[in-house]
Amino acid sequence: MTLGEMRERVMTARVARLATVGASGAPHLVPFCFAGEGDVFYFAVDAKPKRTERLQRLRNTAREPRVCVIVDHYEEDWSRLWWVRLDGRARELTAGWEAERATALLVAKYTQYREQPPAGPVLRIDVERWTGWSAG
Repeated sequence: MTLGEMRERVMTARVARLATVGASGAPHLVPFCFAGEGDVFYFAVDAKPKRTERLQRLRNTAREPRVCVIVDHYEEDWSRLWWVRLDGRARELTAGWEAERATALLVAKYTQYREQPPAGPVLRIDVERWTGWSAG
């Protein structure tokens, strides 16, 4: 898969999986909604039910910024399988123009956010490496 094909598949995907490293060194893997531009991806804490806005993924990336994101596609027709792995570094954004831009990108991508835009912390992921595989 070319970098262009990987970018197209990732940017149109609706969900990805974010892997961070917990305080004990154990992996922490969660699905998440995201939006991106080029080699930068954004996630924001939204209003879906949660115990806290200080999610484990935010605590983990504050301590260890290296992250891995997987976007994949599965079908029973295995000739259509693919995955893309993004390795990068994450950091929480403070309020300001970039956090507002990230929220606007998320609102444009997900209709659910048009009624209630995410108001929680925003995480920026700077992708350092793209890796992918496709069966077809």
